[in-house]
Amino acid sequence: MAFGSMNDDDKEMSDINVTPLVDVMLVLLIVFMITMPVLTQSIPLELPTASIEKQDEPKAMMRIAINSEGTFIDKNVQSDDELKTAFEAQFSKNKDTVIAISADKEVPYEKVVKVLELAQNAGLKKVGFVTEQVAK
Repeated sequence: MAFGSMNDDDKEMSDINVTPLVDVMLVLLIVFMITMPVLTQSIPLELPTASIEKQDEPKAMMRIAINSEGTFIDKNVQSDDELKTAFEAQFSKNKDTVIAISADKEVPYEKVVKVLELAQNAGLKKVGFVTEQVAK
């Protein structure tokens, strides 16, 4: 394939060959035409709405503190049997009781799991963990 004219003049060719540029632009146009409908599709969701109504009764909460000295309910040390009895009594009073567990960083994980297991066996399902808010 020869570039330039067929005559013997040794002049440089000053024209730009735009065919490869047009080919690339057409390929890009086709790619964008195919991908744009995929990018603009949305997934239909039904999101929950917040109600303005206040709850009449605050949720029943049982606070459990766990540190290296033991497990506490209202600043009273509890053994595993006493804790199980307290959970069962609370469950019989109110099945929607929330257990708020605050555990020391140094407490072994097994102690926290034991409290969670006792609560689950008593029928209590709602558990929250109390944490400290870090000052910025």
